[in-house]
Amino acid sequence: MPDTSPAYKRILLKLSGEALAGDKGSGYDFERVGQFCDEIKGVMDLGVGVGLVIGGGNMVRGTQLAALGMDRVAADYMGMLGTVINALALQDVLEKRGLDTRVMTAIRMEELAEPYIRRRALRHFEKGRIVIFAAGTGNPYFSTDTAAVLRAIQIKADVIIKATSVDGVYSADPKKNPDARRYETISYRDVMLEELGVMDQTAVTLSKENRLPLIVLNIHERGAVARAVRGERVGTLVS
Repeated sequence: MPDTSPAYKRILLKLSGEALAGDKGSGYDFERVGQFCDEIKGVMDLGVGVGLVIGGGNMVRGTQLAALGMDRVAADYMGMLGTVINALALQDVLEKRGLDTRVMTAIRMEELAEPYIRRRALRHFEKGRIVIFAAGTGNPYFSTDTAAVLRAIQIKADVIIKATSVDGVYSADPKKNPDARRYETISYRDVMLEELGVMDQTAVTLSKENRLPLIVLNIHERGAVARAVRGERVGTLVS
């Protein structure tokens, strides 16, 4: 009988805001959101602690607004608020599946969610709750990728799983270059040297310095996250 015990006890799942929009490009595709929540429930059923960081690209992208001439700090704060909206949407769908969740924000807004306090977050994990970390790091100029790595380190996650629309890390964009080669494993050093764009350089450096492994996989592949958590070779392992 195969061993189905998880290889990781606690994970940080990074999900892009665009993934929540599906093919619509913005807003929500709730059928797609439901599929993601089913994936998360499958991981919880393995007895694994799950932290979530969600981007805000389906709502607003701070970098795009800044490129259009808006003040970068104001634009980034708007992006952070977009991640809070996404966190509340995901919380609602997860709880409709019987899962206990908490949203914790890096910007204080107690009427909506708890402020991020590390000890309180760890206590939520001890009680078997999913913790959704919103509003990035609470500071402009830092991406949600960097926020995901920072929270993963703080909550002592064993691995970051970055769920994307491709099935791993490639030598080039596979949507544009059919000859792009997929890596099964790659080092953070090579990711930086080859500028592969897995995460921004700040997030990659932080992961490398703290020896935090990253798995990049396709969120649209059913059961992929649970398989990765069980230790199966899924997507690309960056370490």
